[in-house]
Amino acid sequence: MATTQSTSRGNWNSKLGFILAAAGSAVGLGNIWRYPTVMAENGGAAFLLIYALLVFIVGYPVMVAELSVGRKSERNPVGAFRALSNSKFFPIVGFWCVLCGIVILSYYVIVAGWTIGYFFEQIFHYSGWTEMAAWVANTDNGWLNAGVAIVFMAFTVGIILGGVSEGIERAVKYLMPLLIVILVVMIAYVLFQPGAIDGVRAYLLPDFSAINSDILLAAMGQAFFSLSLGMGALITYGSYLSKKENIPEVAGYVTLADIGIAFLAGLLIMPAIFMAQNQGVQVFGDDGSLIAGAALIFQVLPELFHNMGGVIGLVFGATFFFLLSIAALTSAISLLEVPTSYIIDEHKVRRKTAAILIGAIITVISVVIAFDTSLIGTLDFIFSDVGLPLGGFMLCLFLGYFWKMENAKLELGQGFASIDEHWFFPVWSVFIRFVCPILIGLILGRTLWALFF
Repeated sequence: MATTQSTSRGNWNSKLGFILAAAGSAVGLGNIWRYPTVMAENGGAAFLLIYALLVFIVGYPVMVAELSVGRKSERNPVGAFRALSNSKFFPIVGFWCVLCGIVILSYYVIVAGWTIGYFFEQIFHYSGWTEMAAWVANTDNGWLNAGVAIVFMAFTVGIILGGVSEGIERAVKYLMPLLIVILVVMIAYVLFQPGAIDGVRAYLLPDFSAINSDILLAAMGQAFFSLSLGMGALITYGSYLSKKENIPEVAGYVTLADIGIAFLAGLLIMPAIFMAQNQGVQVFGDDGSLIAGAALIFQVLPELFHNMGGVIGLVFGATFFFLLSIAALTSAISLLEVPTSYIIDEHKVRRKTAAILIGAIITVISVVIAFDTSLIGTLDFIFSDVGLPLGGFMLCLFLGYFWKMENAKLELGQGFASIDEHWFFPVWSVFIRFVCPILIGLILGRTLWALFF
């Protein structure tokens, strides 16, 4: 793969390449396992409607903001805040975004590595090598965790070395369509299996009586989480975006892609869960709640695939974990690009050197976490549950009250010639200055309240 031998930042070759890359950043493991079960436990299709609405109310305006800041500055989050204001505070916010990306990726590659392990677990189980299957599926094995995390990081660094167009864009043009095809094929199979229709009902039939303030806040949290906002990824991706592109338009495409793939993931996971229940697999915990998250992916579903047996079980199981690996890789690419871009921009280091250096630092952190995976929950709370909304909140304050909306309007006007006469800008201004900060503040407040009370 070709490598960039200068500090040239690069650009996207096409609008489609950017949309696929940005959608890939948003579509990760959280969309595959977190979204479907959160939805099922919170009113089914009623949650889906609220979630989709909040993605556009909260996520879309912040995405437009990140892209506009990135394209105007043509810099990473630290450089962007530094270039667009004289404030000494906001570059620190940018550095927080970079730090969030580094830490999140350091444990993300471990979980992503588990998907690789379970891919081989399906093969070994089918082959009758039960001891080997149990070994590769042991998520408490520190050496194994470290090994698969290193392998996954090597793949990610390899893509980043190719640069923006020859690395990231080329990779996602294959990975994202492949992800969608696998999702659709698996859905088509699952929907015709015994018990699957109960999952479809749980997923799509709305229960509006379940809607309350907690569900509204849960939907807001999922909307923000699913779009990977607040970590500087879209500021960085926006910095490679051509001036001729209409930012509100491309952000709309990315948002629709995220909602669409999340919906497809739910249409796969929920019927699969009830299909598993029909086969005698335990899908509800002792408290009656649906088993979710890592327990669902690495306990319930592997047992389902084993029960299916034969070549069908092998193909279905191996394909599912291959799907998860693709979803994880598309997000890992954007997470690594943020600190890599920071090193390139702020320290004038070549891309090859920057990518390898950052990759090595993250790998060292990952190896430490690999031997104590209990750290993942703590780090995820600090840098994802709190860190990402905090970054988004600060971005809204920066855009609305420091860089000023008129400057943002001038940038958005590049590629959006009719912005002066269009309804978009006045509505977006209200959301960035008032609606989004208030709603994101509620997410943060609820998260911190739950921690202490």
